[in-house]
This record gives sequence, structure tokens and C-alpha cells, in this order.
Amino acid sequence: MAISNPQQAYQQNKAVTSSPGELTLMLYNGCLKFITIARKSIEEGNIQLRHENLVKAQNIIRELMVTLKTDTKLGKDMLMLYDFILSRLTDANTENSVEKLNEAEELIKNFRDTWKEVILIDRKKRHEVKA
Repeated sequence: MAISNPQQAYQQNKAVTSSPGELTLMLYNGCLKFITIARKSIEEGNIQLRHENLVKAQNIIRELMVTLKTDTKLGKDMLMLYDFILSRLTDANTENSVEKLNEAEELIKNFRDTWKEVILIDRKKRHEVKA
């Protein structure tokens, strides 16, 4: 049987074979992609496309919230930040606000960049040659 959409098959395989850390990074990147599309939609006055993409971004943040371990202070603090991001995305959607969208994007970029560093550090530690 031929694959009808090779890119979709690749993305599905990537999601199945990725580590939890890599999946989190993929979520951050997806959220940022949807925010970029939403911003362009606001600038172009495309309300439907703005709404669709901000709902996708909100769903990603909700997924990050429900999978977050909140048994530590860090986890609780991150949950509060995710809640703030979610409120900015919601406000950006209902108010057609690029400013609120930028606030959410900045936080998500910081999380994404930090998460990338964590993954790199973890990979280096796992692949160190033990003497």
C-alpha cells in the first residue's frame, strides 16, 4: 500500500519514536508555528484563520498543562506561567491583539530555548564515555 502523504507519515513516525523531551520541544515549536500564522492572520484581517490557529496554540498549552508534574515548586510555577500564556492567547483571539500574542510568544520561546538546552545537556551526559 502506497503512502498518500509522505510528510504526514514522517511526522507520525517522528512523534512515535521521539523521547518525552523531544515531544515537548515539538509541542513548543508547533505552538510557535500557530502563533506565527495567527499573527499574520491578524495583520491580514483573516478572523477565521486567526481563530483556528490560536485555538491550536491554546490546545497545545492545555496539553502541556495536563501533562505537567506539579508536585514540586518548579512544576507549580510552570503551571502558573502556562495559565498566563493561555490567558494571553485567549485574549489575543478575542481582542484581535498582536500585543497579547507577542507576550505569549515571548514566554513560549523562552521555554522552548531552555528546553532545547536541557535536551542537549542530557544528550551529552548520556553519551559521555565512562572511564
